[in-house]
This record gives sequence, C-alpha cells and structure tokens, in this order.
Amino acid sequence: MKEILVDIETYSEVDIGKCGLYRYATDPSFEILLIAWATDEGAGFGETKCADLASGETIPMELLEAFQSGSVRLIAHNAAFERVCFSVHLNRYCPGQYLKPGDFLSPDSWICTMVMAASLTLPLALKDVGTVLKTSQQKDKEGERLIKLFSVPCKPTKSNGMRTRNLPEHYPADWAKFKYYCIQDVNTEVDIYKRLKKFPMPELEWQHYRTNERINDRGVRIDTELVQEAITCDLMLSDAMSKKAYELTGLENPNSVSQLKTWLEDRGIPMDTLGKKDVAQMITELDKNGVDAEALDMLKLRLQMAKSSVKKYQAAERCVCPDGRARGLFQFYGASRTGRYSGRNIQLQNLPQNHISTLDEARTLVKLGCFDMVESIYGNTPDVLSQLIRTMLIPKEGCEFIVADFSAIEARVLAWEAEEQWVLDAFQNGEDLYCATASQMFHVPVVKHGINGDLRQKGKIATLACGYGGSSGALISMGALQMGLKEEELPEIIDSWREANPKIVQYWWDTEKAAMTAYKTGERQEVGKIAFEFYSGTLWMVLPSGRRLAYLKPRQQPNRFGRMSLTYEGMGQNHKWSRQETYSGRLVENATQAIARDILAESMDRISAEDLNIVAHVHDEVIIEAPKDQYTVDEVCKLMSVNPAWCKGLPLAAAGYKGDYYFKD
Repeated sequence: MKEILVDIETYSEVDIGKCGLYRYATDPSFEILLIAWATDEGAGFGETKCADLASGETIPMELLEAFQSGSVRLIAHNAAFERVCFSVHLNRYCPGQYLKPGDFLSPDSWICTMVMAASLTLPLALKDVGTVLKTSQQKDKEGERLIKLFSVPCKPTKSNGMRTRNLPEHYPADWAKFKYYCIQDVNTEVDIYKRLKKFPMPELEWQHYRTNERINDRGVRIDTELVQEAITCDLMLSDAMSKKAYELTGLENPNSVSQLKTWLEDRGIPMDTLGKKDVAQMITELDKNGVDAEALDMLKLRLQMAKSSVKKYQAAERCVCPDGRARGLFQFYGASRTGRYSGRNIQLQNLPQNHISTLDEARTLVKLGCFDMVESIYGNTPDVLSQLIRTMLIPKEGCEFIVADFSAIEARVLAWEAEEQWVLDAFQNGEDLYCATASQMFHVPVVKHGINGDLRQKGKIATLACGYGGSSGALISMGALQMGLKEEELPEIIDSWREANPKIVQYWWDTEKAAMTAYKTGERQEVGKIAFEFYSGTLWMVLPSGRRLAYLKPRQQPNRFGRMSLTYEGMGQNHKWSRQETYSGRLVENATQAIARDILAESMDRISAEDLNIVAHVHDEVIIEAPKDQYTVDEVCKLMSVNPAWCKGLPLAAAGYKGDYYFKD
C-alpha cells in the first residue's frame, strides 16, 4: 500500500495548550503555513517535499487525492492534529468538494506514530521518542524558536510597526529555516516510523483508535449557560471569601499557606500542612473542643475555598467550539503502561462526584444566577458548583443521554485471571461483592443492612485496596480510617482478605515468577490468562486479547528491601525517562487494568457499530447521545456486557440511566 508521511506547521491566535486542538483549528485566525511530506510506493520513502501555503502555494494534489482514495495510508505523529487541521482547511477553502460541511476527514486511512510509540511505552513527544530510540534523524531544537516566531501572535512594538503577527516577508532567512525545520520533522518521523513498524499494533487496536477519534470529532455539547453562571458565581464567592478571610485574620494575604500557618501557630494551633484532609481533621477537633471560634471559622472558610472547582468550568469555556460542543477530550493510549484512555482539556477522568438529591433544582438556581438562594438552601455554594460540574455535559436538542457503566470491572477481571471461583460465582449469582467478601473473610453470613452488616465495610475496603498486594498504607489511602476503622486492625483485615482469596495471592507470585523466567530463559511463560515473552531486548506481557504490554530493556536488580526485582526503562516522575521498578502486585495490576481497558474498547466498537453515538467515556463508563425514547438503558447495557471472544467465562455486567445531563448515578 502506498504510504505518505506528512507534517504541517500552522498559525492560530488560540492557545492550543489551553484550548485544545479543535478550538485551535476552528478559530477564524487558523491557517496552514507549511506542509512537508514524503512518499513510499514500495521502494522506501523518497525525498521530503515542502509546500509553502503561507507564500501562496496550495495543498499538493497528491495529498488531496490521498484524502479521498481510501487506498493510501496517511501517517503523522499525533495524526489527529494533521487530520483535523486539513479538515478545517478543506471545509474553509473547498466547501463541499472533499467533505460535507462541518465533517472531518475519516480516521480510517490514518496511522499515528505517537500511538505506536505509546503502545511500546515510549514517550509521546516526537523529540523525546527520537532521543530514546537514538534515531539517525533528530528533531531540530531550533524549531521551538521558529514556532514562537511564526505560529503564534507576536507582541506589538514600535520596532515591528505594532503588528501582532510575523509573516514570511518579515524574517525571510528565518522563514527558510522554518521550511527546513518542517522537512526535518518529516525526516525524523520517517526514521521513527521505520523503527516502530517492526513492532506493529494489532489491527483491532487501530479499530479502537479510530472509534476514539470519531468520538473526539463528534464531541459533547456543553451547557454554556451553566458554565458562564458558575464562573460568575465563583468570582463573586472568591471576592467575598477573601474579604471575610482578611477580616478574620488581618493577614496581608490570607490565601498564603505560610502566613495562615503562622497565624494558626500564634493561636496555639500548629499544622504541618493545610491540605484538605488535615484542615477537615482540625475542624473536627476544634468543633469537638469548642475553642477558638475565629480559627474554626477561618479553617472552615479555607476548606470552602479549596472546594471551588471553577477551573473545570473555565476549561470547558476555553475549549468549546462555535457550535457549543467540546471536542478532542480523549487521548487514545494515554496511559502507556496499560493502554487506558486519558483525558484532555476538561479532564473528564477526574470529575468530582455529586451527592445532591436535588440536582435539577440546584442547576436551575445557578443558571438563573440566584446565588443567594443556592447558599441559603445548600449552605456551601462552592461545594454545589463542584457537584454540578458533571451536569454541564448535555445532549443536543431532541436527544437524551444514556449512560452505562461496567459494574466492578477490575474485581471481576482479577478474579477471572486468577480463577478465584467463589468471587466469579458471587458475581454470577448477582450477590453484593462486599458482603460476599466479608462473609468469606470472617466465615459468617453478611447481609447489607442486615445480619453482620457492619462487616460489609471491611469487605469493601479490603476489596478496593488488597487486590494488588496492598498493605496497611493502601487501606489508609483508600479511606479506611475515615470509614471508622482503626489502624491497629488493618493488618488483620489484610490477612483475612488474603486467606479468603488464596488463588489471587498465588497469582501475584506466579505472575512475577513467569516474568522473571521469561526474561532469564527467553522462553514463553504462561500464567493464568496472560503470558510473558522476551525478545528484541523487551519483556512482553501478552494479554488475552492478543495485545502486548512492553517492558523495555528489563533487568534484575536488588530493590530497597534487598530482594531481586524486575526493572525496566520508561517514563517516570516528572515525565522523565528513567529506570522503573515493578513487582508481583504491580504486574497483576497492569494486566487487570489493561484487560478491563480492552473490554471497554471492544464494547465501544460494538456500540458504535449499532449507530449509537458515544460522545464521551469516563473510566469504565460510556455516555451516549441518542434520539429520545428510541433506545433503552437495558439495550445499551446488554451491548456493553457481551463478552469478547477472548474472555469466555468472565461474568460481565453493566448498569446505567437516562438523563438530560450527565451525573454520577
């Protein structure tokens, strides 16, 4: 198949980092400046060419024909950028000739080398991929200066004639360098593509990628009225709370952590940090003791101010397109270790939950600007704004949301991998997993709100924290102490859970042993539903779907406990390439989360094939924009719960709801 690798340079007044690709490209100021491309018709990539659109040239006919042919493979690093930018350009300058108005080029012909890199746990940025792979061509560092010079607005000064943009004629020598930089990018990408295609992604993965791209293209409608009123409300609250905090403390800046800590210490209330949990704990203590009302009021105010989640509303306002929809919210293979999706722009993957029973009324009051009534009814306006964030996602006119969520997907997958039959039986029989776990742990019947019902909480926290080898720290981070458990009883809970789940515990050790053996011997090792292979300097975890997780340049090294552990190279903290350590529970966690991701990906393909429009997905949940009363929640849940061919015997289940906005059911 003919392949064309392409890279473009563009201009827009919109900040792509803050507003996202689709808002950037649909802005009236957007234009394509340069196009560089190289073609391979079977004998290798030829010389890279460059079209200078900013100087009057047009998109080369070779590319225009490739967009329509369906028999040419188009390749780019972060291909969504090129695909969306070309779409906007064609709609603007060739309306109706190549695309229906408002449509985007189909992702079916596109290959993304950034996704290929992510599938091998390599960095996403082109320059970082080139550095790690040590390709012969490297991304030109001069490019950052040139992009700043030509691709973004400039500051008007007397010396530049008060212009707000630099054009080729203003810096002809630098423009020539910019063209060279664009060509050099393609040369770098050609080198990277040649290296990456030796480890091809399964075709099923490209199908998942294209489903996700269509979801990004479709976007989700934003309730802009709610967003704008929430931002207005938050500004008023911030001013009022800052004024009240100043009156209480007399501090020059009551928002300053150091100033507030000193103020509290002077009142005999030393605090190491002013994190939410610490502040909440101190409020409880002061409330209990009934002393220092001013300090108590200030800490309550501090907690209230920290609760404000206006940044999500601001992000939505920035990235919403002219038609009221926010697009490009999901990064395929965003978590390269497992292949799970990650959020972009609004970051839907970490939205606050909602617990208000009167969401309709709260939304209406905020949208009407009745902020005083919100405060008088609910008592904590920042918390209300936080809980309403999900509800800013709404369906278009004539449609409704159908939201469906996999039930306890990780717990099901883990039990299926390890063949912990009693857990699978509990799911198959529709039992409450936390009650079943507590019953297995403590050898007594446990019924929610019934006999031994107090043990359910221990079963719940153990299920959430212990599946991947977690100890007391994992229980605490999951909120064990807030649930009322005592720290001294946590080791007993861990022991009870492990005794109740012997096959899962054994699976941890068997998985680590299999990984180590494969690395040492180079022979394939199978364990449960997964396998390990070692070749090309990489340890591969082979998932039931056929997808592989890569552990690059593995080694055996002693860890901080003096025990030999498996290490590999990957992206660590602060997005730096470094050697990482893994262990039994972490390997099982990788496998479980990756399998759950594969199940979600196949379910989204299946739902899309039924002409149901997915507009968003959050963790193990899909949000569908469907014509009113044409589909039922049960129909969608049944579609989700179909087992892929590779996971027979896994009892899947999904639950959901219909609504005129998104919320956490």
